[in-house]
Amino acid sequence: MPSHKDDDYVAGESTGSCLCGGVRYRVLGGMRGVIACHCGQCRKQTGSYMTATRVRVEDFDLEDNENLVEWYRSSENARRAFCRRCGSTLFWQSDKGLGSVSIAAGGLDVHPKELCVVEHIFINDKADWFHLPEDETRRED
Repeated sequence: MPSHKDDDYVAGESTGSCLCGGVRYRVLGGMRGVIACHCGQCRKQTGSYMTATRVRVEDFDLEDNENLVEWYRSSENARRAFCRRCGSTLFWQSDKGLGSVSIAAGGLDVHPKELCVVEHIFINDKADWFHLPEDETRRED
């Protein structure tokens, strides 16, 4: 299993959207491998755990003609975005990482074949009913 590094980006372009299609976006450059986050906030937001890739802001083109993206300040360090119409989880952005945006992997229309889960994080907070795959990298925080 590949190890996670913030500067490891896989090739590929993609598009994505929310469930109702009111928010659309295009990834113009590479994406970081998928991180599976088991923290309490991600569990509450998604009902399970969040899987997200990350792109550089300059490689991300957001189409929100109906002004449906709503940003929620989930902590003093980060904000999360969702669609106001359908409630889809869309993005996550750290105040320290304003040069990038994390995208909910499930919202991508096309998943480049190189894109895979590279790490499970906050595993101490994971739901008891979820069993981590033995062969995937994990981190407690």
